[in-house]
Amino acid sequence: MSAFSRLALILVIVGALNWLLVGLFQWDLVSALFGGDAIRESSGFSRFIYSLVGLAGIYSIRFLFGDRVPAENAQ
Repeated sequence: MSAFSRLALILVIVGALNWLLVGLFQWDLVSALFGGDAIRESSGFSRFIYSLVGLAGIYSIRFLFGDRVPAENAQ
């Protein structure tokens, strides 16, 4: 995986984790860290979608390390 692809994947994961926090707790980490408007009331369905995106981000973390070769198989 190239450095650019790895950086893009990290940004996607961070974004997805932020949406997970919005979906579950109505709290925007990026807004809290860097300023901006707080998340206003959102519908239950929107929060469900945000949570699904966040869970997909957590699942995607494994792709960061998927191309590694165990030490005993390395040549």
